[in-house]
Amino acid sequence: MPFSETARTASLAATRRAAGTARYTALARALHWITVLLILLVATLGIWITFFEPADQAFKLRLYNIHESTGILILVLTAVRLLWRAGHPPPPITPPLPPMLALVAHLNHAALYAVLLTMPIAGFLATNAWGFPLEWYGLFPIPSPIGKDEAIAPILSNIHFGLAIVLGVLLLAHIPAALFHHFVRKDDTLRRML
Repeated sequence: MPFSETARTASLAATRRAAGTARYTALARALHWITVLLILLVATLGIWITFFEPADQAFKLRLYNIHESTGILILVLTAVRLLWRAGHPPPPITPPLPPMLALVAHLNHAALYAVLLTMPIAGFLATNAWGFPLEWYGLFPIPSPIGKDEAIAPILSNIHFGLAIVLGVLLLAHIPAALFHHFVRKDDTLRRML
């Protein structure tokens, strides 16, 4: 890195420390980290019931209920996040991103939001099509626009599974990118969400 670039980066870092990092609102940060925890839970349950299916039918159905109920919770929280974001735009990144990096970041975020909205819907519809309506965390039923339909159930299940793969790939880009911003670019991308 040329000396002038190093000096510029050091100067920007000192300016940020003096001015303080502009952060997402407290609600936006809370919703982000709650969503992270819920994704970890739902992914763990999804892997468990898909690849290590419990022999006890009642236990398996309970895991499915927690998995599906948590997916619906993620759907609702994602919708709230998008509504909140519409009225409370993200703070600017300092130093600003190069245009191509900004485009890639925007596309990754848009894709993450799209998957977090569509994946729970596909899973919910698949479960209903298999003949298992959702009772959210065992508290109350959530009506389905489709009933039992074993012809469409495998298609919906495959869509849900495919979206799980896409979500994994997007997260495998998102998480290292946040670390890249923090440790290599030394911008405030990660600090804005902490």
